[in-house]
Formats: sequence, C-alpha cells, structure tokens
Amino acid sequence: MKFTEEKLEQTFTELLGQEGYPHQLGITIARRVDEVILEEDLKHFLMYKYRKQGITENECKSIILKLKSLPASDLYESNKTFMRLLSDGFILKREDRSQKDIFIELIDYAGLTKQQHPDERHTQIIEALLSSQYGQDANIYKFVTQMEIVGSEKRIPDGILYVNGLPLVVFEFKSAIREDASIFNAYKQLTVRYQRDIPELFKYNTFCVISDGFNTKAGSFFAPYDFFYSWRRVEGLAKDVDGLDTMFTLIQGMFHKNRFRDIIRNFVYIPDSSKKNEKIVCRYPQYYAARALFNNIKKNQKPDGNGKGGTYFGATGCGKSFTMLYLTRLLMKSVHFGSPTIVLITDRTDLDDQLASQFTNAKTFIGDDNIISVESRAQLRELLQNRQSGGVFLTTIQKFTEDTEILTSRNNVICISDEAHRTQVNLDQKIRITKEKVTKSYGFVKYLHDSLPNATYVGFTGTPIDATLNVFGKVVDAYTMSESVKDEITVRIVYEGRAAKVLLNNAKLKEIEQYYARCAELGSNENQIDKSKQEMAQMNAIIGDPDRLREVALDFVKHYENRVSEGSTLVGKAMIVCSNREIAFELYKNIIALRPEWNEIREADSHIELSDKDKRELKPIEKIKLIATRDQDDPKELYDLLGTKEYRKELDRQFKNEKSNFKIAIVVDMWLTGFDIPFLDTIYIDKPIQQHNLIQTISRVNRKIEGKFKGLVVDYIGIKKQMNLALAKYNKGDGENFEDIEKSIIVVRDHLDLLANIMHTFNDHYYFSGNSIEQLQTLKLAVEFIQKTKETEIRFIELVRRLKAAYDICVGSEKLTQKERDYTHFYLAIRSILLKLTKGDAPDTAQMNAKVREMIQEAIESEGVEELFKIGDDQETELDIFDEAYLEKIAKIKLPNTKIKLLQQLLARVIKDFRKINRIKGIDFTKKMETIVQKYNNREINDIFRSEVYEEMAESLTNLIWEIKNEYLAGEKMGIDFEEKAFYDILKELCIKYDFTYPEDKLVELSKEVKIIVDSQAQFPDWNKRDDIKSALKVELILILDKYGYPPVERDEVYVEIFEQAENFKKNRN
Repeated sequence: MKFTEEKLEQTFTELLGQEGYPHQLGITIARRVDEVILEEDLKHFLMYKYRKQGITENECKSIILKLKSLPASDLYESNKTFMRLLSDGFILKREDRSQKDIFIELIDYAGLTKQQHPDERHTQIIEALLSSQYGQDANIYKFVTQMEIVGSEKRIPDGILYVNGLPLVVFEFKSAIREDASIFNAYKQLTVRYQRDIPELFKYNTFCVISDGFNTKAGSFFAPYDFFYSWRRVEGLAKDVDGLDTMFTLIQGMFHKNRFRDIIRNFVYIPDSSKKNEKIVCRYPQYYAARALFNNIKKNQKPDGNGKGGTYFGATGCGKSFTMLYLTRLLMKSVHFGSPTIVLITDRTDLDDQLASQFTNAKTFIGDDNIISVESRAQLRELLQNRQSGGVFLTTIQKFTEDTEILTSRNNVICISDEAHRTQVNLDQKIRITKEKVTKSYGFVKYLHDSLPNATYVGFTGTPIDATLNVFGKVVDAYTMSESVKDEITVRIVYEGRAAKVLLNNAKLKEIEQYYARCAELGSNENQIDKSKQEMAQMNAIIGDPDRLREVALDFVKHYENRVSEGSTLVGKAMIVCSNREIAFELYKNIIALRPEWNEIREADSHIELSDKDKRELKPIEKIKLIATRDQDDPKELYDLLGTKEYRKELDRQFKNEKSNFKIAIVVDMWLTGFDIPFLDTIYIDKPIQQHNLIQTISRVNRKIEGKFKGLVVDYIGIKKQMNLALAKYNKGDGENFEDIEKSIIVVRDHLDLLANIMHTFNDHYYFSGNSIEQLQTLKLAVEFIQKTKETEIRFIELVRRLKAAYDICVGSEKLTQKERDYTHFYLAIRSILLKLTKGDAPDTAQMNAKVREMIQEAIESEGVEELFKIGDDQETELDIFDEAYLEKIAKIKLPNTKIKLLQQLLARVIKDFRKINRIKGIDFTKKMETIVQKYNNREINDIFRSEVYEEMAESLTNLIWEIKNEYLAGEKMGIDFEEKAFYDILKELCIKYDFTYPEDKLVELSKEVKIIVDSQAQFPDWNKRDDIKSALKVELILILDKYGYPPVERDEVYVEIFEQAENFKKNRN
C-alpha cells in the first residue's frame, strides 16, 4: 500500500479529530462555491455567545458583511485588519443606538489567561446596519477536506481548519514517496497558485501548514519558505523530536485547543507598518519561553514574591527579540498585572536600533501608544516618575547611576534585560583607595534596583553565568544552539585553527592557556575584572608583537583572498576580532601595507550591477575599516580613522548591505553582540575571549540565509579548548554544534571518492594534461557520460552539491592537495553545464574559480550548446524557433543526451509561448511532452547504448514542435483567428469531457461571439479585478450560450475556463 497524499490527509484528519476537531467533507457543506466563510456557523456562534446581550440576527449579518467586504485585491492589509479583529476583538455599535455597545470576540477564548479589552484608541468598531454543536468554549470547530472553491479558477485545498465558520488554517499535503513532490511544492501551491486563483480564502488565514508526513512545518502565508518551521516540542515532553514525529508534535503542540487559541490571540505579530508584508507566527521555543516567563513573573511578583522573574537562556540568533515582544504583549494584555510598565534594558551604550525599531513598530500589537526609546537620564526620570500604569520604555543600563532617585514603588513594573550576562549582574560594592580618600561605588544594576525597588526582573541571555541567576532567578526555559541548528534557524559553526601559522610557538600558546586558567580562578565581578585586566596587559605584549602581527596580516590576506577567489564566501564579508584598539590599528596598517588597494574608496566591486536604489543607499567607502570608539588621546591618524558616533552608524548600515564595498571589519568589542548580518560567514579571532563572551562572538557567523550552510571561525590565538568548554557549559553539551574543519576535509575526500566511482570508466586524462581544446572536449564528453541514465545524473548533481558545501568551508586549509582541488573544480564544471542544460541556469558558476568559470563558458558556447542562451533569454527577438535550418543545426549535434536536453528546452519554450494565447491546447501539449520525457527517463539500462533510442526520442520532440507550429495555423483553415481558436478549443474540450455532440459550424460561430463579448468587457486595464465587470461578463456569456443551446452541462465551468483564457491572453498581449 502506498502512502499517498490521500493517506496523509486521512492521518491528519484522525489526529485533529483526537484534538477535538470533527471532520467534514467539503461536498457536504451547503454554500456557494465562491464563498469561503461558513456564514451559518459564524451566525450561530455569535447568536449563542452574545445571547444575554440580546444580539440580533441583523447585527450578526453586519459583522459577516464587514468581514466579507475586506478586499482580496490588497490581501496583506485585509489580513492585517482581520487578525486585529480576531485577536483583539472589536466594539459593535448596536442596531438600536439606545442600547449599550457589545465588545465582540470572533473566537471564545474561555479558559485562557484573562486579558483586558483594549481601549477605544486601539479598538476597531463595526456599526450594525439599521433595519452545530458547541464545545466547552462555545466555538464551532471543523476540519474540512476537499472543499471546492471557485475564484478566477476552481481550486481544492487539501484541508481547511474552520473555527466559527472562519477558515483560519489552510493545510497542503504532498506524498512522501514521490521524489518530485516536496513540501516546498506545497508551499508554492499555497503562495502562488492559490494566492492567484482563490485569494479570498487567505483574507481570514492565521497561518498555513505544509506536510509530506515526514516533514511538517507551519508558517505565515506571507512568509518566505525558509520561515516555515517544525513544532518539535509538546509541553511535558522530555525532549524535542525530529522527522515523522514532528507531524504528531505539531498537531498536539499547535492544535491543542487552548494553545491554538492562545497562538491566534497573542503569538501572531503583524507590525504597525511594513514594506515587506511581514507577518510573524511564533516558533515553538518562543511560545513556550514567553508563557513560562509570564507564569514565573506572576508567581514571583512582589510583595509576595522575591521579584526574580526568571532567566531565559536562548541560543544567539534564535529570535529572542520576538520572544520579548510576545512576552510584552502577554504582560500588557493581562488583567492580573493591570497595565504594567515595562522597562526594556540593553547593555549597549548605543541602544540596539533593531530592537528599538521593532518595539516602536508594534504599538497596536502590544496595545500601548507609549513605546519610547529613552535618550537621557532626565527623560527616563520624567517618563517613570509619577506614572501610574502602562508604557514600554527602551533604555540602556548605563542610564541608572548613583544620582538616579526612586522612580516608582509600584510592583507592576517589569524590567526585561537583554544580554543579561554582561553588565547587568554587577550588584557588588567596589572600593577604590587613593592617597586622598576611599571611594565606594556599585555597578549599574544596584542603582537600577534602588530606583525600581518593587519591580520584577527578567533576564534574556545566550550564556547564563551564576551571577545572572542570582539577579534574575532560575532558568525557566532554554533553547540551545543544537536545537536551533536542527530547526534550521541557525547554521552549524566550523572551527579552523591557524595559530601555528602566525609564529605563536608552544611556549607562547602555553602562556595563553595559563591566562585562561587564572581568569577562570578569578571569576568575573568588578574587583576581579580589574585584576583580569592586568593579566590581559601581559597577554597583549605577546599578541601585539610586531613580527607576529605581520604574520597574522599575511595569513589573513592569503586565506581571505583564497576564499573569495574560490567563491567559498557568500558576498566576501569578514570580521577580525582584536585584543585592543592599539593592536587592531597595527593589524589594520599591516593589512593595508599588503593590499593598499583595499584602502581605496569605491561604491562597490566593479562586477556588481547597481540599481538606482543601490546607488542611493551605497556610500563610496574603503574595503576594510576599523570599528571602535574614539579616545581623546588617540593619535590623529587613528582619531580620524575611527570617526564620530554618526559615522559608526553609517558604517553599520554599509556593512549590512551585501553590495557595499565595505567587506572587512576589524573590531575589538563593538559589533560582537546584537549585530546581525546573515551573509557574514567568516570570523577571524585574534583575541583571548572568556567563555561567556566567546559564544556571543562566534555566533556572529551562525545566522541563516539562502546559500549559507555553515559559519567559519578562524582561530589565530588558540581558543579551541575554550570553545569546547564554553559550549559544554552553556549549551547542554552542545559540542556537537561545533565542528572541526577536519570534518569538512573528510567530507570533501569522501565525496571525491564517490564521484570517482561514478566516473571510473571515463577517461579524464586530457582535462588535466591536454591543451585547452582537449580540455573543453573532455568536459563535454563528461557531461554526456553523466547523462547516460537519469539516476546517475541526479546522484552526480547531489554529490557535487554536497562536495561544494564542504569545500567552501575548508578551501583555506593547506591540507587539501592541488589534485583534490582540481578534481573538485572538474566536477563543479560538469554540474554547472548539466544544470544549464536541464534548468537553463548554472547557479554554481558565480561562486567558482575564475579559470574554471571561463572554461565552462567556452564549453557551453561551443558545438551548438550556445543556443541554450538564446532559448533561455526571453528578450531574444531574432530566434525563429520554427526555422528548419535552426532545427537542422540542433540535429547535427553529435552528443545525443546533450541534443535531447536542448530539444527539451526548445520545446518547453515553444509550449510556454503557445500557452500565452491558447491555454487549453498549451496544457495538452505540456502533457504530451511530459509523456515523451518520462519514457526517455525510464528507459531500460540496456537501451543506454542503443542509438535508435536517442534518435526516436529526438524525433518525437521535433515532431511535437512541428505539431505546435501547425496548431498556430489551424484557425485560419476554419476562418477564425488564433484567439477565437482558443475559445473554440475550450468549447470543444467540454464536448469531449462530457461526451456530447455539438454542430461544428455552430461551435465556430459561438467562439466568434464569445470573443466579441470578452473584448467588450475586457477593455479596461483592471477588468479582471472588478466584480461588476466580471459579473456582467458572466451574464452575457450565460445569455449567448443559452442562445446557441450550449452546453447541456452546468455553465459555471464554461465561464471559469473562458474567464481564465481571456485573462491569460489579455495579460500576455499587453
């Protein structure tokens, strides 16, 4: 028995049934096919829920009408409006204006934490127009499968979860046993096909679920595919799960009724304004962390508690800022806390701009207009003193000093500390003794606690040290780096040790080890840190040795340029971490001496194409910059180099722009926390860093982005042991997340062996020892060799993809031999040409050795393969794809597999063009081509060496091209043009489908009439979006079909097909 999509649908139906969602088939629901709201369910719910308030049927209809009137043409804004109505409720102005307004919630949230109704400034209002079975929470739940929905075309989503008649979740399934059906295909179906054809459904969508049984993910309809995630934990489970189990945990986790309603209400964030249509659905660690912290704050709130709200330990890069946002909403909306004041504290002198902009753009979500980034101590005092409730204030710990008075004694003040392990744990007294006097002082946190004595304190950290727990309380939830990698939120980190390359002899390395040991003994409070600084001064003498710095500069330049030339870095961004400003400056000067051109001011690399937007945003700048704060005593050269605070902000913007010429940042302390740049993939460390800061530092390269598989840490100082200790200490044995570069070298060698086995009968001698013509010929023969079976081709392409991912990491290692590098590029070249043949695209060539890239280009452009460029270029106007001489040229290509691939691409281009004018016939030709290609791909192993098999395939593809050419002229023989012929084919197709006859001459005349009607209605630019025009078109079509007595079947299908063809043709003609 095959585990098909239908079987998967049944499995979901059973599992959702166990959670209390009864199943219903779409055909059993009475509704119009273009309606997506189950109006009777919504009306019954509202009448039942608000029966005591005496809600009327007309008032219920007003609510339904308001929801239905949200325009599908602006899907994001309509969904944003709906989500507010759904999560925050709204005020219904009564039909009888003398009666009291009703606060309406579209879902019964009974059983969840009590939340305050928003005030009128944050509440939407619906004015009433003048003249099933209920569960414990009064909601009507239904899981509906196979429900036909007609928009611009009929579509049948696999599953829709309805609550009170509202289609809140859409499910799309794919079979796990079909190689060509991945959950990415399910995502594309939802976000492309369904969005285009049935956008009405997604006005009311909270999130979507895609699954093939083994992989099950949920995400926002507006999110890229990379932001769909598994839900790998159910409350109470000892550990997170993978694979098949994620189907069960997603349903039991997300769709437990209380959790599902809580997610809808509090954990779907839409910013107040967004240029990118952002809608963020929480991930499971964010949900459980926010809920655990909320409960712990409630439990430990003063006067009954100790004011320690708890510590959240989350891996760097896992989305802690969103967890803070969700927690802030829970606190603000809670009846228990009664409009608390929330103080969000960072430890950076420059307040985290990203965090500030996120919170100030979430006023509606949080439910408070007073979300303010505090600029000064005076402003902080002014905002907090005498405040009775509400407000979210973002500030830095440095604003709490000895002169900060008591700001408020209220106990519904919650302080949330970001990166709480750094400067927010120093409660200890510090004593300074000079000749004149003894001075006592405390850390910033002591003054914070004195000014807000009854507040509850919550800490967010990526590395919880003991002092963190003393200030904020126990760890209430944790999410490690390993979990983050498994969930594909961050990438794995790879370590490359290069300390031995820069003349740090064993004696010096031993001194560094002893330094770390002494630091560990000293601890990390204020007094102990002073002593640590003395130790560091001795270390700097070793690290700052001029000869050593010259070697570091030399090795860095060689390593960095090697990675860039081999295409092993995404955009060439790198960060170097130095011990102090003086050493950083010396290293900077050494690098500039080796590469003076890196100090030249440019807008961008010469090969990068810049749009007008890029030109506005990019600032001409040097390739390498030193990032640090100025000191008044700096020498002029350094002082001028570092620039002002505003200049550093500009550097921040430029480094985060992937096209900027600013590629290499030398840093000391800045940019090591709270600085996210996903395409940064390499960090060079030349600074002894203690464990709790080391995790933060190396995590700069673990952010995920398309094309990035791992982050590389290059070590010039000998920190490997410290990395292992830190990962073991702070990440529950997360050593598995940290990988030595040796593993990547092993992966490269293993894959080279596997590829050598595939190619063992192929003679590659002339590629490595012949002249350029012999090399090119060998490359083309290799491409042909790999195509001998589809299975070989697929396996080769996948093995080379993995080889490239590993090679990108270890490309800088001297342990790879030249022969290994040469063979890697040989296989990469073959793969690129193969992909160009099959997909019209060669993604690897941009990230490849320049010489090999040139060779690939030459190979593609010789022996007829250059035609691929013309076929793939939609701008190509001179190409006549029906020219006999052109087809003869292709026929002369001697390599049969290459010739067939070329004909396939040509035919695909022909069909693509044909479908623009005749959709029905275009689909028919597509099916014919798929049948021919499938037959070729499934050929017997014995047929590989039979030339007649290739000849038959080439002939079939060529014949189909001529068949399409003849179809272009078919209408002329009938006395109709090609657009009328398209309508004729629709009418003819329905005759065949429903097995009825209709006179040929009347069919021709009817197709002419249909074209006249369509042209009359489709003359306006936005005709296909206007309901009045579509309705008029439908009426006219019904009348003309009736006049001609066509067809003896339901007419909706005829209308849908004709509308689709009309829209298709007009779009492509314009």
